[in-house]
Amino acid sequence: MSSPIPERGGARVVLPERYRVEHVIGRGGTAVVYAAHDTLLNRPVAIKVFTAPTDSARVLREQQHEAQMLAGLSHHALVTLFDAGVDDTDPDQPHIYLVMERVDGPDLGQALRSGALTPMQVAYLGLDLCDALLYVHERGWLHRDIKPANVLLSGRWSDRRLRGKLSDFGIATVLGSPADDGEFTVGTAAYLSPEQVEGGVLASASDVYSLGLVLLQAATGRVSFPGTVIESAFARLSRDPEIPDSIPPRLAAVLVGMTRRSPSERLQLEEARSQFERSLAEQISSDVATEQPAPAAPAAAPAPVIADVPPDREFARITGIAARLLRTPAAFVVLGDPREEASAFVPEAHRGELVALATKALVVDRSDGWSVADVRDDARTAGAVQLAPVRSMAVQPILDATGARIGVLAVCDALPREFGIEETATLADLAQLVGHEVDLRRAVRRALFSRES
Repeated sequence: MSSPIPERGGARVVLPERYRVEHVIGRGGTAVVYAAHDTLLNRPVAIKVFTAPTDSARVLREQQHEAQMLAGLSHHALVTLFDAGVDDTDPDQPHIYLVMERVDGPDLGQALRSGALTPMQVAYLGLDLCDALLYVHERGWLHRDIKPANVLLSGRWSDRRLRGKLSDFGIATVLGSPADDGEFTVGTAAYLSPEQVEGGVLASASDVYSLGLVLLQAATGRVSFPGTVIESAFARLSRDPEIPDSIPPRLAAVLVGMTRRSPSERLQLEEARSQFERSLAEQISSDVATEQPAPAAPAAAPAPVIADVPPDREFARITGIAARLLRTPAAFVVLGDPREEASAFVPEAHRGELVALATKALVVDRSDGWSVADVRDDARTAGAVQLAPVRSMAVQPILDATGARIGVLAVCDALPREFGIEETATLADLAQLVGHEVDLRRAVRRALFSRES
């Protein structure tokens, strides 16, 4: 395919005096992508030039569709559109072009030529691409062509935190649209969903399946459904992709969930994203454990694990929810150390005493939490500071991804009261959210700072 931008004095130019075109960085069936430089803003850009001329009304509509769609999207995991126009260097064959962010790394397909990604890199990539698709789907669009070549990788901090950006919305369509006749010719056969092959109605689950296949290939270095277009497209109707035992269990489970043949049985993007976060936290925790030297002798009675996370508004938001739902005047988090409480709902005059009372729960030998109808009459709070404003409390343990207890979430009331089953379950769910937040903070801290030295 010849380049749609002709040479002029040894250099290709789009919009004279602004975009200096440098070299081709990618080719597809409908466009050529060039590296270029925006001379007005002095920054590198990528220019996608459609190869089909604009003398066809249908082609013009398709090209304008992509430009208008991209103009309405702005997300850190999507390639950003900066500008658009018509290259009329050759008046007889004008071409629409798009000026986009130039990502400083290869696409995923190019990266996989050197071998599979690590499980941690796959989890990071899954986080970014799930976020991107959630954003796109919330705006009513379906990508339809998720494949390694359309996932661009940032080269910055690649040894610590892989970053992915989804690109090429040339065949995107409205969510819920019926597939066209011969739908498997739209998109790339190796990554189509079963419903694309069968010509069914396309919902967000279709993109989930395609993303699952792409991430599975990233983890293994192999295409799940190789062969000719027909062989590859129809193979997924009779079998599921193979998930090797070498993939960590939680990461394998989310890939299985994303690539189930029935759309109704697939993981939703929100759950897939959550599982990628958990997979990342587990892998980082495992790395930390393997780097620690074995203890000389077993500890007699291990102290509560201290989650090194400072108080912040996310914890305050959770304690606020706990106070509202359980109708109590005070709710707070203690993370293994009375100095590490985090709450906007503890009376300042009694903060120290309340934290001391909840800290006592850290050594109570129960994994399912407990409640006290009246702190003055219950043996479990014997010896704790007795406060006139506090007569009842409920406590739930906060567990990290390994199951270790790292703190408690507690609510207190000024009157004696019983905490019902539903209230206890609500508090347990909120405690799980705190534990999940701690896991994520640990994962981010580990990914960003542990290898700097």
